[in-house]
Amino acid sequence: MALSIINIHVNVSATSTRFFNVLATPLTITDGTTVAATTFLTDSGNAATTFPIVTNGYYNLYINGVLQEGASYTVSATELTFHTVTGAISAGTPIVIEAVELVTTI
Repeated sequence: MALSIINIHVNVSATSTRFFNVLATPLTITDGTTVAATTFLTDSGNAATTFPIVTNGYYNLYINGVLQEGASYTVSATELTFHTVTGAISAGTPIVIEAVELVTTI
């Protein structure tokens, strides 16, 4: 059998949407604490109504500019939920959610 070279081209593109919240009051976090999507602003500065549902991608959560461990939170259409973490976040602390959706084409 002769050697055959298979050349596969896969293109991956991503769209990223970010949401911003600067806490007006301190937030005490226990397992299950939620923050509503409606408390965030979009990239354009408009009030968010929901978060996008990411089906082929991921979410990133930044608190005061620090990327948080993926298992410590989940994002749904209506809220950010903290899991297995406890603590307090001071008023004035920025929280950023980044939703990244990946699209592959061959």
